[in-house]
Amino acid sequence: MLPTDARSARRVADTYDTAEAAAERDRTRGLLSVAPGERVLLVGTGPGHLLAELAGAAGPGAVHGVDADPVMVTLARRRCGTRAIVEQRTLGARGSLPDGPFDVVACLQVLEFLGDTRAAVTELHRVLRPGGRLLVLDTDWTSLHWPGPGQDRHRRIRDAWCTTVPRPRLPHELGPLLRAAGFAGEWAERATLRGPAATGYGAELREMVADAAPGRCGLSPAEVDAWASGVAACGDEPFSVDRWFLGAHRP
Repeated sequence: MLPTDARSARRVADTYDTAEAAAERDRTRGLLSVAPGERVLLVGTGPGHLLAELAGAAGPGAVHGVDADPVMVTLARRRCGTRAIVEQRTLGARGSLPDGPFDVVACLQVLEFLGDTRAAVTELHRVLRPGGRLLVLDTDWTSLHWPGPGQDRHRRIRDAWCTTVPRPRLPHELGPLLRAAGFAGEWAERATLRGPAATGYGAELREMVADAAPGRCGLSPAEVDAWASGVAACGDEPFSVDRWFLGAHRP
């Protein structure tokens, strides 16, 4: 989720401490398979959990992280210290990322929030060396499912949340953009995020959605409050949403 102020940035940061996020990082590291000495660029560092882990795999000074949010940059710098370079940058047109070239580029939960995705993908291609590999992680927010009765209201809440994301179905749109930018060998892996609706990542996401939904898709604050209370009452019943890993390489 894209933070809009310091409070929302800290709430997003809290999601990285959940068991669901830790499991997702494990899979991300496995797909990246970073070897000692490889130069790595992480676009979308968040508070730096994965960045620190990648620095441990690649070695000191080999990992570079960027994030658009100053709160995330501060948190990532605190977590990584001198093990990684961390900068505040917004992925966009040519020159928005460090020049590289990098052996590995990972872009996590960033592309879905950008207006000009084509330019961003072209920039990811530019900073990779020939033979370098790309890993993207983004969410299909139209797949978001909450437990409990009132599925029509759940759908309205989901649709309201989707209006806050420029490309809520980005994983299903990315393939042609990768090919147009010059990437090859693309592949995709669905990674459904599932957990209790009332605790952990589910609770953090529920609060963020509840903050964003009033006034969207005809939803009143009272309707959203009633929805949030109903979901919280579901306890260990699971929410779910489909994330997708998408990979390719630069020929």
